[in-house]
Amino acid sequence: MESFTNLTSKLVSIPIENIDTDQIIPARFLKVTDKQGLGDNLFCDWRYASDGSPNPEFILNQEQVQGAQILIAGDNFGCGSSREHAPWALMGYGFKVIVSTSFADIFRNNALKNGLLPVIVDAETHQQLQSLVEEDSETAISIDLENQTLTLPDGRSVTFPIDPFSKHCIVQGVDQLGYLQSKLSQVEQFETEYESRVNTLA
Repeated sequence: MESFTNLTSKLVSIPIENIDTDQIIPARFLKVTDKQGLGDNLFCDWRYASDGSPNPEFILNQEQVQGAQILIAGDNFGCGSSREHAPWALMGYGFKVIVSTSFADIFRNNALKNGLLPVIVDAETHQQLQSLVEEDSETAISIDLENQTLTLPDGRSVTFPIDPFSKHCIVQGVDQLGYLQSKLSQVEQFETEYESRVNTLA
């Protein structure tokens, strides 16, 4: 998993509320166990016409948002069924941060486990971000994970929540398995000392 600490990027705005995981990555793409290529099918049913051609009206197909790594989404993003493919597809496209007023719990947990940062902001900040992007597609914001802050172009910063374990893993660039593996020497030491104590008591 790639380490994440700070990011400054322009934004993509999809302000629709209750975007579910089937809209993020439709069920027909869930047969794969490899993450490669999932980004091409992110928001597939909105992004492409029935003949497979890009829908010019959909924001991800517009030139001004290319290279953006932060998505501003509507409330309750990632609701619906549990599928790890949803954060895989978002990251495969190039997003590193999703900003919303709330996330579905399962999606949020899956995102954190894969290094995709879900940032929760208040409604006022969310509305300000939407307005800024509408006014100027080059609007950029900064995310500081160490200090848990989102900084707007006017310099105002707001804090966002994240649990300490997920924060540690994302900053260090390790998933849950990687975290456990980093503790291997301590586990081996415990096992050695425990066996010694058991033999003493026997």
